[in-house]
Amino acid sequence: MAAADGRSAALKEEGTRPFSMLGVTWTEPSARVAGTVEVRTRAAGSGRWSSWLRLEGDSGQGEDGAARGGTEPAWVGPSDGVEVRLRAGGTTSGKLPAGLRLDMVDPKTGGVRGMAPAAFALEETEPPTPAETTPAPGGSEPEPEPVVSVTPSGEPVTTPPVSQEPTGEPTTSAPPSPSASVPSTPPASPSAGVSPSPSTTVTVPPAPPSTMPRPPITHRADWGADESISPEAPGYLPGGQVKAVVVHHTAESNTYTCEQAPAVVRGIYAYHVKQLGWKDIGYNFLVDKCGTVYEGRKGGVDQPVQGAHAYGFNAETTGISVLGTYTDTAPSQAAMTAVARVAAWKLGQYGVDPAGTTTLTAGDGGRSFFGRTWAKGAQVSFPVIHGHRDGYNTQCPGDAFYGQLPTLRSWAAGPVAGLAIKSITGANLSGTTYYTKSSLTVNWTSTTPSTLVKSHDLLVDGQVAATATGSATSATTALPPGTRKVQVRAVHHSGRTTTTPAATVVAETTAPVFTTRPALALRAGTVDTTAVPLTLSWKATDTTALKEVRLTSPVARTYGPSVYSAAHTAKSGAATTWSLTAHDRAGNTAGASVSGTHVILQETAATKSGTWAAKSSTSYLGGKSLASSTKNASLTWTFTGRSAAWVVSRAANSGQAYVYVDGVKAATVDLKSATTKYRDAIWTKTWATSAKHTVRIVVVGTAGRPAITTDGLVYLK
Repeated sequence: MAAADGRSAALKEEGTRPFSMLGVTWTEPSARVAGTVEVRTRAAGSGRWSSWLRLEGDSGQGEDGAARGGTEPAWVGPSDGVEVRLRAGGTTSGKLPAGLRLDMVDPKTGGVRGMAPAAFALEETEPPTPAETTPAPGGSEPEPEPVVSVTPSGEPVTTPPVSQEPTGEPTTSAPPSPSASVPSTPPASPSAGVSPSPSTTVTVPPAPPSTMPRPPITHRADWGADESISPEAPGYLPGGQVKAVVVHHTAESNTYTCEQAPAVVRGIYAYHVKQLGWKDIGYNFLVDKCGTVYEGRKGGVDQPVQGAHAYGFNAETTGISVLGTYTDTAPSQAAMTAVARVAAWKLGQYGVDPAGTTTLTAGDGGRSFFGRTWAKGAQVSFPVIHGHRDGYNTQCPGDAFYGQLPTLRSWAAGPVAGLAIKSITGANLSGTTYYTKSSLTVNWTSTTPSTLVKSHDLLVDGQVAATATGSATSATTALPPGTRKVQVRAVHHSGRTTTTPAATVVAETTAPVFTTRPALALRAGTVDTTAVPLTLSWKATDTTALKEVRLTSPVARTYGPSVYSAAHTAKSGAATTWSLTAHDRAGNTAGASVSGTHVILQETAATKSGTWAAKSSTSYLGGKSLASSTKNASLTWTFTGRSAAWVVSRAANSGQAYVYVDGVKAATVDLKSATTKYRDAIWTKTWATSAKHTVRIVVVGTAGRPAITTDGLVYLK
């Protein structure tokens, strides 16, 4: 019912014929609802009511001769009940447009008989006020055939159409049966570049080739267009050239599935033709959220077909609309990519830069969403790819989608954006330089969809070393020895190129060198039969860059390029091989090793002089040791080896000893220690080669603490 002041109206009907799409229309094509239009529907079969869906109050006049004005159609899925509420905006003098009607579409496949709508009429007594209308010239577009209307009482009445010339075979509006649900995929039929008109053959010149590849397009026959409802011959741009692309959204629910998308397109087609009275669907192309492109208005996808999508600027533009509403959420990557591809291809037919600006001649006076106005015949500047709101007072294509238009322009125009070398495999990175023996794989990334990229070149010192496809993200090449500059160049289908900054790569095959061969030496520390302390030493160098030295046996360790020794332990009495491998940054390697056996000589194996007393404790090597406080008492060991260590016990009152090597005094060793220590290798000596040696220790007889305790000698053979 409508309010007495003409500012609001509401309708609820719970017994409708099945429908999947709806829209609210009104008598005057140039009028608009400045307030809110909201609908909710009852899902067929489940009886559940949807949330309220807000419809945009003006789909755009589309083209001259439109029979009615209306909202954008909304896909709601198979439904059998509906509720609508409308409220005028603005001042209290504002009114809703006259002749309000809810139109519901069941977009079946095939002839017009299978696409008859059901409708509800909401009659208003007040004409639209100037605040709710945008004047536009009239035209000769036919009014739709009669529609079935239901008044609030529920009695069906027939609303006669505006007088029109017969346009083809008469049609009837048969009510759909409950089993006639909306098919998700129309019957297969041959596709064609130009969809035929039932009554007219149009001769058009050959389509100009494009500098950009043509994306896959689902033709009208394949999405189930009923050509009998739009028998008029297609129209073409007066100048024969597309100068701009206008981007739209269909302002409906995003809950459709990709399988339902052809039915959504059929519903929009029926709504534009049968409810708004346009001669064909308004858009040149439609794109679903899965990235499928659908041919819109007939006449040939590669021809400059004039659509009905941007009133006042239809004569120089092509229109692409994404199914769904994108006020808060941007379209999917797949949909964005498809729009960019179609836009690039169409503009490429006429040499128009998608990232540029263009000047269009206004076919009528108008106002943009941003308040910009112009008069009929004015020269108006636009980005080549722009939103519907730039040339008409509408929210289309939604805030979120509108914010993505710079990205669309970049993708369509090129060059490839965000190109960067991600990694280089087969090479080692040190600082900012990569090192390889020869072969490497360069991996890259970019933000431009790969379908808009023609190819990639791998450059070495500025020359092409390898070429990869537009969808590739890596390429492999072999480098000649030396320092090289490696880059990736992406070629957009427009021909524009982007090249990454150069990565420095050093290619070399020279192995590292052990300038000091590995060597072993006994070191100070606690001695155990299973862990004799020793030092492993080496030195490796590389002509380019040494990466590391790895000890592979008897244990695994890794050392940096400037490390030349490491402390280890070894089991006594067992021959042990210590293996090292030097690695350079390029992956070249060199190996070296050293072997040794660590032998423990007990104190009892020494030649004694003077007085020595045996001591027993599990803390001693072998459980025993010798102690002496007699000045000049001595012990002498003879062995063949290249390193030796004297092992003692230490305490706070321990004394001193002289150490003689091969008859020559080598050191005076003080055994005093603040803490008690056992099996302590206190003195060591290492020779360049293995030979026969003697080590003699002599008690000094230090005043107040003359005693020393010896636990034996360890040597390396």
